Parts: sequence; structure tokens; C-alpha cells
Amino acid sequence: MGELANCVRCDTVYVKTTRDICMSCFQKEEKAFQKVYAFLRVRQNRQATLSEIVDATEVKETLITKFIKERRLQVKNFPNLGYPCENCFTVISSGKLCDNCIGKFKEDLSAYEQMEERNSKKEKKVDTFYAIDKHGK
Repeated sequence: MGELANCVRCDTVYVKTTRDICMSCFQKEEKAFQKVYAFLRVRQNRQATLSEIVDATEVKETLITKFIKERRLQVKNFPNLGYPCENCFTVISSGKLCDNCIGKFKEDLSAYEQMEERNSKKEKKVDTFYAIDKHGK
């Protein structure tokens, strides 16, 4: 059974099941999706970019990006459709980061791991303890 929650869009209390928005906001979102999809179904609009779709349909860019991320809009059918990488803002069609940023993060991670490995080797060499006889016995 669902639990009570506040809609993330309009802050209305609703019974939460699988969505994080209330039924009213969900219906508005569906209307927006139908508007975007109807625009893209027209052959001449299939080459449109994200900003061109926003201008033509007046649907917010974040909502269209959500449709792409949920794979409701298949990017393979619309070659110029994409959203910005969360790091460098290059247009991408899947995931959160572009290939260049993923490569840079992997390089940084491997450099960090190598540094940690070197530091742990240095720490292992210092395992000798010395006791001082305070009483001279």
C-alpha cells in the first residue's frame, strides 16, 4: 500500500505509489509529452535540437530531458536530440556524463589509487617499535 507524500512539483499531499508526483502533475506531464511527441512526429521536425523543441512546444527543457532519460523519446530516431553532460555541458544522448568526462574521471581515479597504493607501501615499511628503558635496568 502507498504512503502519504508531498508532490515534488506542486507540494500537494498524495498517496505515493511508483511516482514522485501527484496525479494532477502526472497528467500535465503526459500532455507535455504528447505535445513534444506530436511535434517530433512531423518529418521536418525530426532534426530539431532540444532548444528548438522547447521554443516550438513551450515545454520546459528539464521535462524534455526527463523524457529522454526515461527513454520515452528514443534519441536514435532523433539524431540532434540530446541533453547536456552534467560536468562539461556537451550534448549527450545517454547517461549523465560524456565520454571525455568519463575518461578524465577514470584517469583521475587510477592516479588516486596509485597514490594511495604508494602511501600504503610507505606505511608498511615503518613497523619497527623501540622501547626505552627509563629505569636503566
